[in-house]
Amino acid sequence: MNYKKFIGEKIKEIREKVGKGKAISVLSGGVDSATVTVLGHKAFGENLKVVFIDNGLMREREPENVVQTFKKLGIKVEIINAKEKFFKALKGKIDPEEKRKVIADVFYKDIFKKILKKNRIKFLLQGTILTDIEETIAGIKRQHNILEQIGIDPQKEYGYRIIEPLKELRKDGVRKVAKLLGLPEEIQQRIPFPGPALAARVIGEVTPEKIALVRKATSIVEKELKNSGAFQYFPVLMEDKATGIRGGKREFGNIIIIRCVQSKDARIATPTKLPWKILERIRKKITDEIPEVTRVCYDITPKPPATIEYI
Repeated sequence: MNYKKFIGEKIKEIREKVGKGKAISVLSGGVDSATVTVLGHKAFGENLKVVFIDNGLMREREPENVVQTFKKLGIKVEIINAKEKFFKALKGKIDPEEKRKVIADVFYKDIFKKILKKNRIKFLLQGTILTDIEETIAGIKRQHNILEQIGIDPQKEYGYRIIEPLKELRKDGVRKVAKLLGLPEEIQQRIPFPGPALAARVIGEVTPEKIALVRKATSIVEKELKNSGAFQYFPVLMEDKATGIRGGKREFGNIIIIRCVQSKDARIATPTKLPWKILERIRKKITDEIPEVTRVCYDITPKPPATIEYI
């Protein structure tokens, strides 16, 4: 593919679809939404409204980091605090697909709908990629950003249209576009992060306490594996607990699973054969710095039969 030509075509396509209307782009911190935002900015400049929805499910200091990164690119980002709405909607939800649907509903029916109505915006730029569409249509798991592809008309349902400039590309293609657009290396090569954010890494009910725990573990794992060369790596908080020993006393604590895989485009993935000393170091940091955790395990299952994410 000629990616320079692709960029020119998409900027033209965005301008033609929006016309004299207004558009909004929603950042998540990942390469997909960042790439779409820069495409939109090149199409409309400051007339593109850019927001970051702080759903309480993001990584450590994600909102602040996103604002600072895009400020350097000359793009203003507004942070919208929606933590309470998301945790309230997730309360009592255990089924993985139900959790994904709840998150999507809060995004599209509540947060976005109100922002767009307030600002009289009719178009949402979204970083949907081909793998998102394929996995949802195949019934593997519903991606929160898939609507029209499963028969939901956003215009009819929510009152606005969605533009998906990257839906023909996989992750490796998006990275090439990001590089040509001048996005910083840390965004170009950032490991994939799920639409439901850390909620995709908590088995069972999602609570602020569980998210805080998996957020700490995520900081440790990402720091320790950033030079591993792996496609994706992260911890998952299990619903079950396990007996442990701390201070010479019996303790019933949490279980963390570490996932680290090699992949090109997320269609298939193989577990990374990490050195034992690295796994030992990660285990020690997690159990030392997060006393609620008594057990750390490493997942060696490829995709398929597993998916990369847990929910």
